[in-house]
Amino acid sequence: MKQELIHQPAASACASCPAHNLANLQKLGVDMANWDYVVALAGNPNTGKSTVFNAITGLRQHTGNWPGKTVGRAEGGFVYADRRYKIVDLPGTYSLLATSLDEEIARDFILFGQPDVTVVVVDATRLERNLNLALQVLEITDRVVICLNLMDEARRHGLIVDDRRLARDLGVPVVPTVARSREGLPELLQAIDDVATGRTVCKPYRLRNESPAIKHALKILIPQIEQVFPGLPNARWVALRLLDGDERIIEAVRTGELGDLTRGAEAEAEQDLVLRLEAAS
Repeated sequence: MKQELIHQPAASACASCPAHNLANLQKLGVDMANWDYVVALAGNPNTGKSTVFNAITGLRQHTGNWPGKTVGRAEGGFVYADRRYKIVDLPGTYSLLATSLDEEIARDFILFGQPDVTVVVVDATRLERNLNLALQVLEITDRVVICLNLMDEARRHGLIVDDRRLARDLGVPVVPTVARSREGLPELLQAIDDVATGRTVCKPYRLRNESPAIKHALKILIPQIEQVFPGLPNARWVALRLLDGDERIIEAVRTGELGDLTRGAEAEAEQDLVLRLEAAS
């Protein structure tokens, strides 16, 4: 299992354009006025995710509820290399299978909001448990940074984590941190900026351990999804969720909401490029 991360010079206008779906973010209650990029912060409970959020945003944050939900949400922001980032702290979850309200909120934000970067915070002392969520996120989006937090606890327990090998295996940047002492945070912000602007192109590892029957069903279903929703970045994941009877994804297929993801992203990229060209002229 070895993937490749591609590092390249600052990307052209389109490659560095924000990837988020502005219309869906607005439906999710996220106001992107005065922000260039949006970052989702995901992770299991008790991984220090809130500490990472507080360390990155400082006092530039506010709290509220998700639209129509009783689940709390925290938003904040930071500026890096003159680019303005909004960061949304998703509910702590162990998976994205939407078996709870927290999981549904986190999954829908990553799938439909299409954040420019999703940071998955994992506990360096409990990688086996935490990587389950990380692998599920990698099924949905390529734009991921792994925040390998609580490295001080790992060292205290005599654990050695090869972050470079982990990055090669997962195909996305992995940044060791100790958020409570701000260790590794400059490197984390650099990794976020590199992925958001296209300087780092991720090639995420994706599991291929389905039964022969599921593989046969995927072989039939994936081309049909790609034909109906051309440009969908995660057709395989959508097919798996349909086979599992995921009602939210079934509804998105029936209503054409999945198609809105690709059309919205293309339109926003074109609009952003026009605005950049106008500003440069």
